[in-house]
Formats: sequence, structure tokens, C-alpha cells
Amino acid sequence: MENEVEMPLLSRIKRYKKIVMGIIISICTLLVIYLGMAIYFINHFYFGSAINCINVSGKNVEDVNEQMASELQIYVLNIKERGGKSEQIRANEVGLSYNSDGQFKDLKDRQKPYKWISSVFNTDASKMTEGVKYDKELLRKRVDKLSCFDSNNIVEPKNPSFKYTDKGYVIIDEVAGNKVNRDILYDHVSNAILKEETTIDLEWINCYVKSQYTSNSQKIIDTKNMLNKYVFSKITYNFGEHKEILDGSTINKWLTVDENFKVTFDEKEAKNYIDVLSTNYNTIGNRRNFASSSGKTINVVGGDYGWSINRAKETKALIIAIKEGQTIAKEPSYIQTALSYGNNDIGDTYVEINLTKQHLWFYKNGFLIAQGDIVTGNVSSNHKTPEGIYGLKYKQRDAVLRGSDYASPVTFWMPFNGGIGIHDASWRSTFGGKIYKTAGSHGCINSPYYLAKAIFDNIEAGIPVVCYN
Repeated sequence: MENEVEMPLLSRIKRYKKIVMGIIISICTLLVIYLGMAIYFINHFYFGSAINCINVSGKNVEDVNEQMASELQIYVLNIKERGGKSEQIRANEVGLSYNSDGQFKDLKDRQKPYKWISSVFNTDASKMTEGVKYDKELLRKRVDKLSCFDSNNIVEPKNPSFKYTDKGYVIIDEVAGNKVNRDILYDHVSNAILKEETTIDLEWINCYVKSQYTSNSQKIIDTKNMLNKYVFSKITYNFGEHKEILDGSTINKWLTVDENFKVTFDEKEAKNYIDVLSTNYNTIGNRRNFASSSGKTINVVGGDYGWSINRAKETKALIIAIKEGQTIAKEPSYIQTALSYGNNDIGDTYVEINLTKQHLWFYKNGFLIAQGDIVTGNVSSNHKTPEGIYGLKYKQRDAVLRGSDYASPVTFWMPFNGGIGIHDASWRSTFGGKIYKTAGSHGCINSPYYLAKAIFDNIEAGIPVVCYN
């Protein structure tokens, strides 16, 4: 029984000894490996070590000196530009070298050999940076020589602009251009070289000079809306059967946008537009073809009868209408109007005076109301009645006509040209013929009582009086 009990115990003791021995051997083995690696890393960089992103795993300082010097010699910084272009800056162009003159022993010494195992679990500890240096003057000159700074290659950035179309103003997108900010680029190149980075993307580093606004900027949208408010105006001027339409196709030429995107409306152009209307439609003093009672067409010029636009008032009204974006149809404001539109605006109610024949006709609505012989201004005393077409100023009963040497009472007084008018002349017994040449009036139209009365009873202010020879 005792032998049977002792056998399992001895077996367990043997197994225990084997386990302990195995552990000791393993520990010794690991210790040997650890110590061996520690000895190795006295002169070699940790596995996974990188200097300036260059792999130097397991290399000694001498090898790293050679490798880093070689890598530096072939260093190229690639500068990516817009439009698929790229330029390079090479190490030899800027005098690139290591601050340590290729000696990396200090970096190696910072990796403690007995701590090598920690690098397995902390990879960042094996990533190191060694400073490089460059010639600042060489770098500045090299950057200045980049083709992106050649004035022939530079496209300036531009803010959005505006284009007028038949549907109003539209925004023309800004021009991005390719102008580079020299200072920003230089700073990024300097930093990239120091870190031995190999690529700089000018777009990514926000190196391009930008326009102040884009097509989506609220200021640009507001400016477009203001422009369209003006050009969406439509003013239709009515001149009888004729119409003049002012709309965006013309108004857009009166608008400018300054560098601050302020819209300026040229009010002088509005004045010029009204001036043109006045030139085209004012008829005072115009030459007119007049169908006389004799059947002949008489060419008459002069006088004060006709249309006359109130330029100042209408210019002001036009400016307001455009700035408010109005769509309106209207007649312009007038200083004076005529009976009908058109250059031949006499109409069918008028007084016709033939100064040569000394005869007067009065038509109303196309019907002859009265006619008769008259006496006009005395030619011999230089009081000849002037030709032209005039508007009757007013009519008055029982007036006294006064001059420097006379005072003549009349029953019917109808002035049309200053102090010249139609009136009865009770002091005359005969009319017509050649009386006016030597014994005529001071310029007035002396008429028989019946003729003056017939005119007075049917005429109103503004009716044209046509005088011709």
C-alpha cells in the first residue's frame, strides 16, 4: 500500500519539476532574445523607425547617413496647380540640407536599446523628424520664377457681372482665375520643405486669390433684382395714333453697376429721351403744309401754335416711373397742346387769314362759319402782320385797344400774337383790297362787325389762327 501511494506523488513531483524547468528555460530564452535585441539596437534603429517619413528600420547610423543624404538629393516638391498644371522645386535649387549635416546619432541615442520592446506597441515612438535647412534667398528666387507668377499666365479673378437679355438681367458667374497669393504659397513651400513633404495642392491649401463675391452672394442677387426692377418698367407714350414705347431694351443702357455693386441710373439719359420726344413731337414753329381755302397747299412756318412737352416735369415723372418699375400708358405732360396730333396739327377748327388777298375764313368742325374781307398791318409803317400759326390766347368783349398814340374801343377782342388780334373796327367803312399797304392797322386783323361777332361767338382759346401771304 505504501509503495502504491508513493508512486503517484513521485510522478507529480517530476511533472512539477519539468514545468518549472520549462518556465525557467523560456524565461532564459526570452531574456536572451531581449538582451540580444537590446545589444542589436545599441547600433541600429528600432524596427518600424522612420525619419521624415523615410523608413530606416534596423539600420545603423552610418547606413542612415548615406540613405538620408541620398533621399535628400533626389527630393522634389511637386506643386499642383489649376488646370492640371504642376511645377517642381528640387533640393539643389534651394540649397536643401540637414541641420545635422547627415549625422543621425542623436536620433538613434534617443531610442534606448533596453526599451526596444516598447516600440512594438508604440509605433509613434519610432517616427522621428530631423530638421532640414534651406537657403531662404534661393527659395524666394525659385518661388518667384514659378510660371504661376508669370504675368503672361495669370488670369485675374473677377467678381460676377450682369448681362441684359430679352428676359431681363442674368448673372454671369465669377471668374476664378489662377492668381496665386505669393506669401501664402511661400509659407506653405517653406513648411513642406522642412517636413520633406512631396506635394502641395494649391487648391487644397486655399492659395488662390478669390473674387470678393460669387454668383450666389446676396449682394449680387440684390443688385440683379434692382437692375431688373428698372428694366421691367414699360412706359408707353401716346401721341394720337403714334406710340413711343420705352422698355428695358433702352433702359438697360442707362444703368451702370460700380465696383461696389451699387446700381446707378443715369438721369441725364432720361432727360435726353424726353428731349428726343420733344424734338419729334413738339410742333410749335414747325413748317406745315396747309390746305388753303383757295385749293392751294400753302407752306406755313412760324408762330406759337402747336404741341410743347413740359420737359422738366415729364423727365421727373419718367425717372420716378422707372425707379418704381412701373408699367403705364400715358400722354406726356404738356406746356401747350394743339387741337390734334401730328405735324399737321391744325385740325378742322381754325381761322385762316390770307394776308395778300386780305380775306379771312373761319371754319369750325370742318364747316365754314364766316368769311369776309379784312384789313391787316400797315406795310408802309412797318407794322405788317407776321405770318405763322398762332393759338388764340383768349376772347374779350368791350375792350379798349391802346397804343402810344391811340385808344380804340372794340366790341370783340381776340388776341393771338402778343398785342395782335382779331377785332371789329367800327371806324372803317371798307375792308380788303390794298388798304393795308398804306392805311393798315398796327398789326391787328380789322374785321367787319358781323365777321368779328361770328368768330367771337364760335371760337375758344387755343384755336389756331393761320396767317400767310
